[in-house]
Amino acid sequence: MHKKLFIPGPIEVHPDILKAMSQPMIGHRMPEYAELHGRVTSGLKKVLFTDNRVFLATSSAFGVMEGAIRNLVGTRCANFCNGAFSDKWHDVTLRCGKEADAIRFPWGEPVTPEVVERTLATGKYDSMTMIHNETSTGVMSPLADIAEVMRKFPDVLFIVDTVSSMSALKIPVDELGIDSCIFGVQKAFALPPGLAVFTASEKALQRAAGMAGRGYYFDFVEFAANDDKNNTPSTPCISLIYALDCQLQRMFAEGLENRWARHDDLACYVRSWLGDRGFASFPAAAYRSQTLTCSRNSRGIDLKSLKSNLGKAGFAFDDGYGKIKGETFRIAHMGDMTRADLDELFQAIVTILPELA
Repeated sequence: MHKKLFIPGPIEVHPDILKAMSQPMIGHRMPEYAELHGRVTSGLKKVLFTDNRVFLATSSAFGVMEGAIRNLVGTRCANFCNGAFSDKWHDVTLRCGKEADAIRFPWGEPVTPEVVERTLATGKYDSMTMIHNETSTGVMSPLADIAEVMRKFPDVLFIVDTVSSMSALKIPVDELGIDSCIFGVQKAFALPPGLAVFTASEKALQRAAGMAGRGYYFDFVEFAANDDKNNTPSTPCISLIYALDCQLQRMFAEGLENRWARHDDLACYVRSWLGDRGFASFPAAAYRSQTLTCSRNSRGIDLKSLKSNLGKAGFAFDDGYGKIKGETFRIAHMGDMTRADLDELFQAIVTILPELA
């Protein structure tokens, strides 16, 4: 039995996307692939509001997150950590042999511009990483405000994970001054996992060109050389790129502003439904995610049992992550989802727990 996915990723994939993935295979060095690649990267530039390079990597987003560390961190990196995945990025930085410090915020709180400025003002760092939308806690940090601070430190490369936010709201990469913006396609893009997208500013490419030990698979310079030919350094996941091509056309048909408005509406709808039933938000209201809601288990329900029973009813539900598992739960509302999809989940919850009606 297929379980309809309301977890923070992967999420439900539209039948049009699955159909696009079944197209006949082409060779990645054939002109047909170059045409596909060029069309996809051009479309992505419109979604990201960037004239910078946009690269496609056959990988999870963490592959490219590691690649960004290897290519862009020279002297020392400031890893801003406010949840499980930003904590992991710090661990990855250290495992790559780089000097780095974790600047930690309590889970449920955002990365703040004040702390970013205070940290970078020490002059110790040539790069920083942050996660825009921390999926483990449902916290969305104030990216535009942080970008304002980053303008004061032009020698510090601005590396941002937008894995669970890109395409759900406007994230103008060039206007924000992001040097490398990284995301996977299995969340707000609503594709199967396995493809990562990342950008590189000219400043980032110059840094990479002089960086020893940057490896091959995620070598930014190698990606740029292949991008000149509308290609990738090694064999790409062509079926997923067909899917991305299809999804981009669907996004443009919906209209980007309409897409952002739909995500905002879904977020408000879920928050309202949960709030009316006595569930408090885990993050402060100003920093709640637009793509998933992380709520406190304010009513002390048996989340493990609810998850099991929802699974039997055909729904995948998340009973919290890491050290806040059981204390919180998360409901995704991104990609191609509609209110009708959420109503199906809510009805199933109420059927299992009538007291929530």
